[in-house]
Amino acid sequence: MPHHSSGRLLVSLQFLTLAAQLILAAQAFSDGPIPSGALALAGSSLALGLWALLANRPGNFNIHPAPKLNGHLVREGPYRMIRHPMYTALMGVGVALGWITDSFPGWMLCLTLVCVLSIKALLEEWMLVRHYPDYAPYRSRTRAFIPFLF
Repeated sequence: MPHHSSGRLLVSLQFLTLAAQLILAAQAFSDGPIPSGALALAGSSLALGLWALLANRPGNFNIHPAPKLNGHLVREGPYRMIRHPMYTALMGVGVALGWITDSFPGWMLCLTLVCVLSIKALLEEWMLVRHYPDYAPYRSRTRAFIPFLF
C-alpha cells in the first residue's frame, strides 16, 4: 500500500477512534462526576497540543504523516524534548477519555488510538529521515512521546 494511502487510513482511524471515545465520554457525563485527574490530563494534553501548533510555522503543520515539500524541521517549543508532541497530546486526551468512561470499550478505544498514533509516528519518521538530513541526529537526541522515557 502506498505511503499516502497508509497515511490517510491512519488519520481516518485516529479521528474515528477519538469520535467513538467522545461519544462514550458524553454518555458517562450523565452517570456522575468526571474524575478531576481526567480533566487535568485532558487540559494539559490540550495545552501541549496548542504549544506544538504554535511551534510550527504557518503552512508547516500537516495532519498526514508526511513532511510538507517546502516545510522545515521543527525543533523548537515542545519539539526540543519530544519528536511527536501532537501525538502525545492526542494520546493524553485518549487516556483522559478512557478514564472518564472507565469501561472496557473506552479503554480498548484508548489502546487503539495509542497503537494508531504509534504506527503513524513510525511511518512519519521513515519519511522524515529521508526528507530532512538533520532528522536522524535529532531523532537520536530526543524521545518520541514522553521526555526522558519513551
